[in-house]
Amino acid sequence: MENGRHSFPFPYEPYGIQEQFMKALYSALDRGKVGIFESPTGTGKSLSLICGALSWLTDYEEKRRREAAALLQEGEASLSASAAPSSATSSASAEPDWIADFVQKKAERDLVSKLKEEELKRRKREERLETIRKNIHLKYAGKRKSCEEEEAIKLLQLSKGGETETPGDQEDEELVVAEYESDDESKSKSRFLGGEEEDDEDELAEEHVTKIYYCSRTHSQLAQFVHEVQKSPFGQNVSLVTLGSRQNLCVNDEVRRLGSIQRINDRCLEMQKNKHEKQNHEDGAKRKRGPAKSVCPYNKAVALQQMRDEVLGTVRDIEQLLTLGKESHACPYYSTRLAVPPAQLVVLPYQMVLHEGTRRAAGIQLKGQVLIIDEAHNLSDTLSCIYSAELNGAQLCRAQSQLTQYADRYRSRLKAKNLMYIKQILFVIEGLIRVLGGKVGQNPQSQTTPSGTEMYTINNFLFKAQIDNINLFKLQRYFEKSLISRKLGGFVEKYAGSGVTPHAQSSSNKENRRTEGLSRYLQGLKSNPTSAAVPSPDQQGAAEADKVLSASPMTQVEGFFQALTNSNTDGRVVLQKQGTLSESSVKFLLLNPAVHFAQVLEECRAVVIAGGTMQPVSDFKQELLFSAGVKEERITEFSCGHVIPPENILPLVLCAGPSGQELDFTFQKRDSPQMMDETGRILSNICNVVPGGVVCFFPSYEYSRRIVSHWEASGAIARLGSKKKIFQEPKKANQVEQVLSDFSRCIQRCAVDSSGGVTGAILFSVVGGKMSEGINFSDDLGRCVVMVGMPYPNIKSPELQEKMSYLDKHLPHSHGRSPGQALVENLCMKAVNQSIGRAIRHRGDYSSIVLCDRRYARPATLSKLPAWIKARTSTHSGFGPAFAALRKFFQEKKQKQE
Repeated sequence: MENGRHSFPFPYEPYGIQEQFMKALYSALDRGKVGIFESPTGTGKSLSLICGALSWLTDYEEKRRREAAALLQEGEASLSASAAPSSATSSASAEPDWIADFVQKKAERDLVSKLKEEELKRRKREERLETIRKNIHLKYAGKRKSCEEEEAIKLLQLSKGGETETPGDQEDEELVVAEYESDDESKSKSRFLGGEEEDDEDELAEEHVTKIYYCSRTHSQLAQFVHEVQKSPFGQNVSLVTLGSRQNLCVNDEVRRLGSIQRINDRCLEMQKNKHEKQNHEDGAKRKRGPAKSVCPYNKAVALQQMRDEVLGTVRDIEQLLTLGKESHACPYYSTRLAVPPAQLVVLPYQMVLHEGTRRAAGIQLKGQVLIIDEAHNLSDTLSCIYSAELNGAQLCRAQSQLTQYADRYRSRLKAKNLMYIKQILFVIEGLIRVLGGKVGQNPQSQTTPSGTEMYTINNFLFKAQIDNINLFKLQRYFEKSLISRKLGGFVEKYAGSGVTPHAQSSSNKENRRTEGLSRYLQGLKSNPTSAAVPSPDQQGAAEADKVLSASPMTQVEGFFQALTNSNTDGRVVLQKQGTLSESSVKFLLLNPAVHFAQVLEECRAVVIAGGTMQPVSDFKQELLFSAGVKEERITEFSCGHVIPPENILPLVLCAGPSGQELDFTFQKRDSPQMMDETGRILSNICNVVPGGVVCFFPSYEYSRRIVSHWEASGAIARLGSKKKIFQEPKKANQVEQVLSDFSRCIQRCAVDSSGGVTGAILFSVVGGKMSEGINFSDDLGRCVVMVGMPYPNIKSPELQEKMSYLDKHLPHSHGRSPGQALVENLCMKAVNQSIGRAIRHRGDYSSIVLCDRRYARPATLSKLPAWIKARTSTHSGFGPAFAALRKFFQEKKQKQE
């Protein structure tokens, strides 16, 4: 296949830079590269990714089809030709000619039959997809009555087995861990993914076709991408599936209302188990006393298969999948997983593809596939977060108490090996409690510990906690095989979370006494004694209550144990003592994300790392690619400018304010009244000449609060308010939508009528907050973005210091600065670039950017701005000329519009 394409299907005439982007992308996928693609927000990056990647996939499939057909033809011709007698002899070979001839013929015959089989499978897949799409078309034309009747009969037959009762069991049979000898994980996993319900026809769909995995940070970004696919020329004929967690995709209200993801997962898997038990039990068996075990009505084989087909036939986002699931009475979570092997484009969140365990559980196979990681400017941090783990003292004490009660209650029914492993888990948990300065078996809220932070390598931490004699790899395997976390979760929910006393559950007084302790312990931990045992998600403070009364923290404990199996040099353990044991925590910090990214890079055919601002690329390559073993020749880079004309952007660096005060927002100087007053004067001047909306970013919530309080006292806020209505970024995520809506409405009103003197609105935001990423301030919403100071991370943070010293030790120095210093500068400028890139969203948009701090004028800092902004940036040592440039910029724009 050629390394490029002359034209790409596109919904409109693409910009030149989109054409270049698609050509570079096509070439990277074709040659199996690791591509770093930078395309500013507002340049149609998503469409370029979709049309470039799917054009390659279409060509690739066609090329493979042609190659297979040619091979088949050649093989058949060779076989028929060799049927004629041959007089050729080979004296060089030690084998007789007839043996060599037989071996060669067998290899040729095998190849021909394999090619025929693959061609048959491919045809069946295509015919099936064609049928699906025709059926969907007919469905919407209202011709599905007979089909629905057929489905109803099948469903009725299928559910008959599910209506009968389970055979008589011992009390709590489902809560006791099975004898720990078996190795049937693969069987159970395929069962949970619906594997055992596949019929012969669907076996061919299980083969993973060549596909593109697209991942991004948030579900809203994924939904946006799916909508772009729907609008693209590929929207009608691509098989796309969107994956999510059970929390996002569950349609069973009884399970959804459990709120926390852990409880939703546990209940879903429990219902799966109940379903398989019901299917497998013998007819006529004695019914167990007590309520029947519930099964999920949405998890029926026929319904799942039908929904899977519909998912493959039409492109849908998560909201549309939920609607389809409710309508067709099928589970979107399991249907989408069944749709992964035959899908061409799989859209999923970061965690699902970048975390090895989650990837395995979701049935995602990266071998030979294409992976596109979008919004990847913080990929290194994202990987570190995904693999980091934290436990607080309250969770540890709760896990210790629960597991002790569990072991006591079922001691007589647990095999020796199970008891041995449970004792080892308890031993490690107790070691962690003691290392935090706590005592086992006492209320963590009343135990005080001296405040302070300590940092350890993994090995030193294991010695410190005196748990170095435990094999954590074996424990990890036990967690996986025995499902102890889930069993313990069910136990706690039954005896503590439900509010039912253990006496009502069992006739054994001895066992009741054992669970009474657990109930009392949990009651003592309740922050509000009158709150419900299982609070509803919308109750005020429910998150806190849910945290305290979560089914069991054992899943988090399991995650922390797994983190401790990392290599000694790749991570650190941070002990943070906060005054009480309950608040204190033990945290695993991953310092080398490349170690987990290496497998992804190795398995995939090609990886595309894309973002609006990927600068500085050199440090990114060093930390994530070279450290993961990628060679320079496999890496390709593409960076493009913006689609807007250069005169539509005015970036200014301000070194001084209107009164001549030098702008220096270093930690030592930013709190001075002079600096705060000067910032107020700058904003007043800006608000006088900028129409519509102004967005002002502060380096932190704390500084934003202090400076606004100062302005309220000095009267600066009143002066600002006479020109622009003032809005502030809310601290609660659920209020962001409302604030943005009010901000937007205010600007729209002022555009129509500014007779009251107010010409728009100003929004005070925080870098790295809720407004600095993923939210667009297009057109009048963001005619000026002001950056107050430089948002450096907290250099005193032990985690950051450890990360810096790790980089200094393992990465090469460049340009006379250490990798640790480079990290701090890069974190700061990445945050700046994310914030200032919010204002320009399309070709006709225009905006100004004002960077308030003399440090922005340094060449090394300016060089880290996106190229399209850097090229237009002017630095001003005095305020007058900068203000004149700003006024002229908006006057010209106004004249053009008139």
